[in-house]
Amino acid sequence: MSEIVGTQSLRFSEAPFILSSASVVGKKEGEGPLGHLFDAVGEDDKFGCESWEEAESTLQKEAVALALGKAGLKAEDMRYIFAGDLLGQMIASSFGLLDYQIPLFGVYGACSTAGETMSLGAMAVAAGYAEQVVTVTSSHFASAEKQFRFPLEYGNQRPKSATWTVTGSGAYIISKKKSPVKITGITTGRIVDYGIRDSMNMGAAMAPAACDTIAAHFRDFGSSPKDYDQIITGDLGYVGQKILIDLLKEKGYDISKNHSDCGIEIFNPDEQDTDSGGSGCGCSAVTLSAYFLPKLMSGEWKKILFVPTGALLSTVSFNEGMNVPGIAHGVLIESERL
Repeated sequence: MSEIVGTQSLRFSEAPFILSSASVVGKKEGEGPLGHLFDAVGEDDKFGCESWEEAESTLQKEAVALALGKAGLKAEDMRYIFAGDLLGQMIASSFGLLDYQIPLFGVYGACSTAGETMSLGAMAVAAGYAEQVVTVTSSHFASAEKQFRFPLEYGNQRPKSATWTVTGSGAYIISKKKSPVKITGITTGRIVDYGIRDSMNMGAAMAPAACDTIAAHFRDFGSSPKDYDQIITGDLGYVGQKILIDLLKEKGYDISKNHSDCGIEIFNPDEQDTDSGGSGCGCSAVTLSAYFLPKLMSGEWKKILFVPTGALLSTVSFNEGMNVPGIAHGVLIESERL
């Protein structure tokens, strides 16, 4: 069951649990500061496949298999799967998850999809529509560049505001069965458009949406930044992080002391030439699983607000000169350990 809170949030009176999670990443991510924490690291970013798109499908397939294995469950134990990616018609998900034959909800929230799938999965379990579900998202640097920007062979120069799309997939089993970590609430984001048109500065496009969702969460739950061990955005990078902190200060909230961004944590920009940081559906999904969730599992942290961020553009909208609106979805995650 759940309780409507404020204008954009739900509080779960019977909170669903995160039973297990898994992260599968590419070679570059494995060479970054979190490389030793991921469940699986590919030696070849095509993962033995013929195309980048097929490789991304393999990422999802493997992430789900690992998450199920950790939980001691099988595909037939899942009532639903909530999945999404960045590719047109979400082909990474549809081809990657075909063999599981789990009833599928395809979800698109751009790089915020990890938060959206977890929100919907938690709602389904909390409402009693499922005993347990799996949520999974992915992205791939090469497939994203091919679709949204330039062919890799073009070798274009990247501005310092650009983020590097993470090659990775993160999967989560959300269940009624108890575990050390539970999802106690969600705050669903609104579309926010500040008129940004630069496809190489996604941090600037997404930061206003992150600000809107985080501020709404504080209002709805009657909380403040000090109530959280960490407030974690997904894909803002260094440029977007500064904008977000400034925007929230204007609203009376200072998150500068306990804010983290998955796109900042996953790469070393000086050594890996990743400019502003990481982004993509897989960025927040794998970083939460490998780096942040264990801190809650162990009881080191008690409560986090996880807010993946997405830029709602397509090749059509960008080429027609339209703005890049943003969206962000908040997931309130707490430790069960005393």
